[in-house]
Parts: sequence; structure tokens; C-alpha cells
Amino acid sequence: MATRPTWQGYLRLSLVSCPVALYTGTSRTSEVHFNMLHKSTHNRIRMIPTDPETGPVDRSDIVKGYEIEKGHYVVISDEEIANVRLATTRTLDIERFVGEAEIDRLYWNDPYFLVPDGDMAVEAFTVIREAMEKAGKIALGRLVMHQRERLMALEPRDKGILAYSIRSNREVKNPDELFDRIPDEKPNAQMVDIAAKIIDQLEGPFDPSQFTDRYEDALRELIREKEKGHKIAAVKEPQEAEVIDLMEALKRSLGQTGGERRKPAARKAPAKKAVPKKAAAKKRA
Repeated sequence: MATRPTWQGYLRLSLVSCPVALYTGTSRTSEVHFNMLHKSTHNRIRMIPTDPETGPVDRSDIVKGYEIEKGHYVVISDEEIANVRLATTRTLDIERFVGEAEIDRLYWNDPYFLVPDGDMAVEAFTVIREAMEKAGKIALGRLVMHQRERLMALEPRDKGILAYSIRSNREVKNPDELFDRIPDEKPNAQMVDIAAKIIDQLEGPFDPSQFTDRYEDALRELIREKEKGHKIAAVKEPQEAEVIDLMEALKRSLGQTGGERRKPAARKAPAKKAVPKKAAAKKRA
């Protein structure tokens, strides 16, 4: 868990409140990151803020500006931004309870862990969490984080509360803009039945440990080989089997394992030419 909370404030349900801390539920520290280096010296490149007219700029001379039209900015100071304070800046006020199915998956965003902030907060926090678990609903509330007011969805998880930031309506695109381009065609019923059977064969429990980032693993292996001074050979692009007959491809897929299904179909050996009887007799003689 992160050593520093992303947000600290109060969780409030009507007149009951307690101090809480919000921690990010995911980590990106294990990802492979590359630094920009000079080609010859391998020194790390420093990005220097530069004004196109006057040249390099000292960081103390940089201010924030909002572009209201091309080339025209309104300059805002940090103090002015700090003065924009809402009640949700320090309070996560539960406003509503809804069913989980009522929130479209498009709106779910990043996960967080919400925990009591200090021993004195445990009792009130536990009361709110237990009441939420008994209700069996998702709690919705708002808080200000990273200079934005965000809608949060809360649900009990073990002894704490799992919180998800919910995207605003402005952030979510209308899928109809793309889905309406798909022709409205009725598929072959027999093909659908075969595809459904394939899905049944692939059904199983979700084990996140089985779904690792294989591309990142390959990058780490590349780095290890380069560190040893080994020459890296170019890998040939895999050739995908061309699907000619959809029905035939479905039938071949049925009953195969996931690994076998990714292999191209084996080529049939060319048929042997028939040998005339007289020639065969002469050969035996």
C-alpha cells in the first residue's frame, strides 16, 4: 500500500462522520520505464522549459494559464486555485445508494482503498461500513482530488471500503457513434450454436495470477540479454492462418484446446500418384 494517502478528509453519512484516508488501489512501480539518453554519452537528457522567443525559462517564472481562444490566456495563480474550495474538498459526503447494476461499466474508473484515519475513527467507520454491507447497495459521494471534483462509488470490502472513481458524463463517449456503423445482419443460427459451445469449453474461474503482462516480461528478458552483451535476433512475425470458410473454422475450433486453436491447420500431404499395374509389376521384377 502507498505510504502517503492520495486524499485525507471525512467520510460522512448524514450526521455521522469520521476521519478517513484514501489510498490508490493499483501500482505501476513494476512497469518497465525507459529514460531518454544521449546517443553517444548515455547521459540522461534533461528537459529544459523554453520560451520560443526568449529561450530557457527559470521554473520560478512559470505560471498557469487557461487558453480561452487561440493565443489568448487567462493567468491563474496557485493561491487563487487554492481559494476555490468546495465542501467536498475535505468531506466525502454519501449522497445516494444505488444498485451495482445501475452503474454502466463505462463509468467505472480507478480503484482506491478507504480506511479510518486514526484509532478514534474506527468505531464510526465500522458502523458506516456495516450499515452499507447490510443495505447491499453502492454508496455514491463526491470529493475534490487532483483539482477535480470526482464522483466516488463505495462498497464494503473485508474490514475496509473499496472506492472507485466514476467518470463524469463529459468523459464518456457515446458508443452509438461507432456501433451504429455495424450492419444489422442476422447471423447463421448453426454458427452461433457452435460458437456458444466453444465458449462453454473456455469457461473457467478468473485467476488474475494467470494473466500477466507477457509483453513486459519479454521486455525484461530483452534487457537482461542486452546487459549480458548478447546479440538480439529479430523475431519473425507470426503468420496468422487465413480464415476462408467461417463454418469450417468454427467446426475445427470445437473440441480443441486454447493452445491448439492458435496453431495454423496442418497442411495435408500431397496425394501419391497412382502407379499403373504394368509398371508396378516391372518394378517388382
